[in-house]
Amino acid sequence: MLEADKKTFEEEVLKAEGTVLVDFFGDGCVPCEALKPHIEALSEEYGDKLKFVCLNTSKARRLAISQKILGLPVVAIYQNGEKVTELVKDAATKEAVTELVKQYAK
Repeated sequence: MLEADKKTFEEEVLKAEGTVLVDFFGDGCVPCEALKPHIEALSEEYGDKLKFVCLNTSKARRLAISQKILGLPVVAIYQNGEKVTELVKDAATKEAVTELVKQYAK
């Protein structure tokens, strides 16, 4: 899984062709830490069908706000640079993320 920052996010996500899953996380976010190994495992399984990117919002607050990331964790799907869906806070469960990946990994 590629870790983007405020300098590389535009190139890796907003200018990317195809489908990108973005894991927005923050320093000290316990639910984010719990999800991370699960998302990394999905990236190994589905990495040939989806691009997996993570972004530490603690180091990129303005960028997170520009993407309307107001709570954590957030797992979002972008297609050709446009956010098409996201799982926010309590909705971002391991099961829901798995279903989201399966839905877009085609």
